[in-house]
Amino acid sequence: MKKQDQWTSKTGFILAAAGSAIGLGAIWKFPYMAGTNGGGIFFLLFVLFTILIAAPILLAEFFIGRKAQSNAISAFKKLAPHTLWGTTGYLGIIVSLIILSFYSVIGGWILSYLARSLNGYFINKVQSDYVHIFDSIIENPVEVLGMQLLFMLITMAIIQGGIQKGIERASTWMMPALLVFFVLLAFRSLTLPGAMEGVSFLLKPDISSLTGQTVLLALGQSFFALSIGISVMVTYASYLPETENMPKSAATISALNIFISLLAGLVIFPAVFALGYTPDQGPGLIFVILPAVFHELVFGGILFTVFLILLLFATLTSAFSLLENIVAAFMKGRQDKRRRYTLIAGSLVFVIGIPSALSFGFLSDIHIMEKSIFDFADYITSNIGMPLGALLISLFVGYKIPKDLVFNELVQGSPKIAFVFKGWYFLIRYIVPFAIILIFLQSFEII
Repeated sequence: MKKQDQWTSKTGFILAAAGSAIGLGAIWKFPYMAGTNGGGIFFLLFVLFTILIAAPILLAEFFIGRKAQSNAISAFKKLAPHTLWGTTGYLGIIVSLIILSFYSVIGGWILSYLARSLNGYFINKVQSDYVHIFDSIIENPVEVLGMQLLFMLITMAIIQGGIQKGIERASTWMMPALLVFFVLLAFRSLTLPGAMEGVSFLLKPDISSLTGQTVLLALGQSFFALSIGISVMVTYASYLPETENMPKSAATISALNIFISLLAGLVIFPAVFALGYTPDQGPGLIFVILPAVFHELVFGGILFTVFLILLLFATLTSAFSLLENIVAAFMKGRQDKRRRYTLIAGSLVFVIGIPSALSFGFLSDIHIMEKSIFDFADYITSNIGMPLGALLISLFVGYKIPKDLVFNELVQGSPKIAFVFKGWYFLIRYIVPFAIILIFLQSFEII
């Protein structure tokens, strides 16, 4: 059995973990969720939930992973042997499978756009063309399945390289490039005529838009964006050395996530209002609006191609964390089995994702709870699976694990943890579980 793989640096870990969060969670999902759920009030709730609920759970997952030095399933079994807590890890793996199954579909959409951009397909297109282009892609069964498979093959190739040579190496140059380019794109979007209406939509909360469903969706977005509740960060933290300052890393990743989500909103919504679109376009928002933004720029075609490449990078960094979570559970520390289990897990994800890929075309007539198969997979993972997993993790750390054990683990590499430990422990033990349960009950109209 080979030695447990580890990150080579703190920066590599933070960029990889942030990449898991900053991928489609911030760039694709946040704008369309905010656009369909009130804009400013959704963003305000998202920020509050990230700081008070999601970030504390992120640190709890870091604790579990580094303390156990094991995959998502084995970690809970190791820290609480002969109990049912191991089911929390199984839940995380199942939800990771479902998320990556529809996530890979979006990765395929990006590859479709990239292929068209590289051959000059978008040259001389007008604003009204972009809705039709997006619809023609997602309704084509051969293309969506082919591109979904290609995306999974790329993801699998990186995961087969392991932590240092695969995930860390890719993330350390993908994420900074995306961040710089997105800042420039936000600046351009903000200079469009009428852009301030979009800024107001994003940053000015409208209390009349507040509903129980908005609260639940904002909570789900804070979990989805930080990749918590599915033990992905348990797996990533299992590769951490004892010298890592986990509270500082959790705070950095949470802050980056809020910043990138804000940045994505400042790219999308000013352009939405400036170009005469509506913000409630749904999952295709980024694929309809951004091409129109680039159409307004000098050398827009070249810049759009560069953006798609970087967006693909961001999507892949999120996919890395999800597939690694699944593969690590299969491997159980046997690094020599990584290639075999990557192939098995990646193939399983692709097969599970086929209905989501076809849900806008061949299977468009099939609905579950009035949602397409794709939207239903997104809903049950973000708003049921992840919050439930987060609730179990908060209860596990807050009530099952002795308080002294938690403190002693967090103080390693974090000598100043005593300053914030009481506040964090209070949140994880009382506020986080209560808030999640209350939101669950309210959203299902039980209270």
